[in-house]
Amino acid sequence: MAITHFWRSLHVDRTTILVMIRASLFLALVAVPISRAPGQQQAESATAIVQPTIEKGRLAGAVVLVTNRDKVLLVEAMGFQDRDEKLAMTTESLFWIASMSKPMTAAALMILVDEGKVSLDDPVAKHLPEFREMWLTAEKTSGQMTLKRPGRAITIRDILSHTSGLPFKSAVEEPTLDIAPLSLVVRSYTMLPLLFEPGMGYQYSNAGINTAGRIIEILSGMPYEQFMADRLFAPLGMKDTSFRPTTAQVSRIAKSYRVNNDATGLDEVRISQLKYPLDGPDRYPMPGGGLFSTADDCGRFCRMVLGQGMFDSTRILSEASVVELTRRQTPESVKESYGLGFSVGGDGSCGHGGAHATNMSIDRNRGLAVVWMVQDAGSPPEWRTSEGEVRAWAIKRFSERPEPMQ
Repeated sequence: MAITHFWRSLHVDRTTILVMIRASLFLALVAVPISRAPGQQQAESATAIVQPTIEKGRLAGAVVLVTNRDKVLLVEAMGFQDRDEKLAMTTESLFWIASMSKPMTAAALMILVDEGKVSLDDPVAKHLPEFREMWLTAEKTSGQMTLKRPGRAITIRDILSHTSGLPFKSAVEEPTLDIAPLSLVVRSYTMLPLLFEPGMGYQYSNAGINTAGRIIEILSGMPYEQFMADRLFAPLGMKDTSFRPTTAQVSRIAKSYRVNNDATGLDEVRISQLKYPLDGPDRYPMPGGGLFSTADDCGRFCRMVLGQGMFDSTRILSEASVVELTRRQTPESVKESYGLGFSVGGDGSCGHGGAHATNMSIDRNRGLAVVWMVQDAGSPPEWRTSEGEVRAWAIKRFSERPEPMQ
């Protein structure tokens, strides 16, 4: 089918590129063994490791939490939640966790898999009929696009592992990603051609995870955000995790910063992907990256993963579902190692980062997770060095197995 009319191309702005870079950085972090910095073994706290980066003006503040499957082992807050107001960071500070929302959305869908309401290998079109007539880009030039039908249908496994061929987003999600209801946003994806044959490539895609959120709505009969709150966040005690923070919660959100042009300090920036005010009534939940949370709440989610689906005495997911979430699902022909909503490493590690540098790193072999909460909007990546040093220090201090099991 030859397309001679103008096809509105996707707008890939600086923020979208940053999201993809952050995801790539996390894939590297979970896939490469941690190296310990000189002198790091003598550190007595996470604060001692991170404070020099804060004092150099490369980071406003941070919260670090270390947990095993049973309890929090350490939580420390350092620096500022708001530098201009000299408001100290606290362990109760909230953060936009962005793409850390992805594994939480995937886990919620796996609740429905456990209940027998859906299979990972179901075609998406089984639950969303608008996906029945998808097209695939065969050739594209400056004046023409040729389309063909894909060799097979997109599956739920595909949309959760970024192997569906769907793009990152659609034009409906402009100028921010939270301005339209999920039903409309997901329908807009069916008007775009796939970038590659389903299951044959990798494209980091909010569209896929958002589609999973819409399937949760259809199967559960309730709004996506309500299902997340009732079936995942409440059982885990994640009391501060929300797509729409309250006015009281907004006052606890850590400000986002970026190193200024002459590298002499930090400039405050807004979250360009979201509509303000953040507690406004006309914002919509975004499964691929809309959540706000605290270190404690994210630690609770990590504890559930470390517990093979158990949190304290409550089973949230089956062991089989946790295995599916945290094992590599991407084909060997691509370099990215991704599970279902999780980046995964080859050493039993998994987790996910966010666009403003938040991260959760879960080492299932060592039985340890580290939550790293900052709001950095694109500064030189000194935070990455500090984060790696904190994780290595936490493993040395708290893990019963400093080296991963073979």
